[in-house]
Amino acid sequence: MTPVTGISNLQWEAEGMKEEATHPVADSYVYVRDLRQQATVPENGILSQTLHSDERSKVILFGFAAGQELSAHTAPYPATLLFLKGDASLKLGAEEQEASEGTFVYMPPYLEHGIKARNEVVMLLTMIKGVAPVGPALSPSAA
Repeated sequence: MTPVTGISNLQWEAEGMKEEATHPVADSYVYVRDLRQQATVPENGILSQTLHSDERSKVILFGFAAGQELSAHTAPYPATLLFLKGDASLKLGAEEQEASEGTFVYMPPYLEHGIKARNEVVMLLTMIKGVAPVGPALSPSAA
């Protein structure tokens, strides 16, 4: 298993004052050399590893044993799926799709989705939690 490396950035202080939000600084980064090696695929069941989580996003690496299913559900955030190993059947809204190594999926908020692994599957889920609402009433010029 490849170790996950995270490096924290230092908070800069100038003349005794901390930087303001006008100059956002990333708190850390995550580096995984090979996600396929990082994933643990159980003999039976589904295992997940949270690789990153903050107020804006969450990244989870899944390992599915053959035949395992994540039943249809929804989430309040947009999300992406990236299949790194194996074959699966996907439910995306009212449609059924097939996924294999290299398949990418973008899902808008509240899209009903589910996954059934045909064989051992490794999949990366990224939830995008910190999406600001969009609309003319929220633009700076409307204030």
